[in-house]
Amino acid sequence: MIQRYHLIKCPYDGIIEKMYVRGNCHVYEWENLFLIKTTEGKIEGISVGASGHITSLVVNQGDQVRRNMRLASLQDDFIITGSD
Repeated sequence: MIQRYHLIKCPYDGIIEKMYVRGNCHVYEWENLFLIKTTEGKIEGISVGASGHITSLVVNQGDQVRRNMRLASLQDDFIITGSD
């Protein structure tokens, strides 16, 4: 079944180091949406395997996040993209 909406969840415990998205902005498949500074001190990128529009943002830069916490919601545009 095709999924129209995607919940973007954090796979790490840490702090939102940088946000590349705003509400209602368009994002591309596998584009970095957030950078998380983990509790181990690593910087990890967060992306999603779909393109579309961000319909809601739950966090702000500098916020502390936990594993499996929702960061944003995405409405899929179902546009097939590719890259090398």
